[in-house]
Amino acid sequence: MALETQVAAIAKPGKYLSFALGGEVYGLEILKVQEINGIIDVTRVPRTPDYVRGVINLRGRVIPVIDLRAKFEMEQIADTERTCIIVVQLDRDEGRTTMGIVVDDVSEVMTITEEQISPPPEFGDGVDADIIIGMGKLESQVVILLDIQKVLAGDEKLVLPGLETDQ
Repeated sequence: MALETQVAAIAKPGKYLSFALGGEVYGLEILKVQEINGIIDVTRVPRTPDYVRGVINLRGRVIPVIDLRAKFEMEQIADTERTCIIVVQLDRDEGRTTMGIVVDDVSEVMTITEEQISPPPEFGDGVDADIIIGMGKLESQVVILLDIQKVLAGDEKLVLPGLETDQ
């Protein structure tokens, strides 16, 4: 029961942006989302991990873009007309950082109540599931609620030296 209380405090009821990735539905707290863009040209940055697509120019600001399929070690597919870049805000010691994540498809903004949130399943040793803050149970669908801060932890340092952050 203590775990449910702890998770409920982390996976708060409220509005989540849902998106598809590899046939599964994920959710991000809407307050972390700045905007959603269709797929655009991304400039590769040499000597970065495979899951770093590169950078984009977002209204004069250069921001890094992470391929979530690659980050989650999923099978890679070609971009489609439904592929999107979700621009998210991350809190850092130096201020806020803007990053983009590439997803297969953005679905909708959904309201998830406290009763619809379950703690993440126990996967045992060797499985890093701390990026999952809860499971949203909606009718016949399960939405994996992600902590985007933990998903991208450390990635902001990969391509950001010298790039601006929001203060």
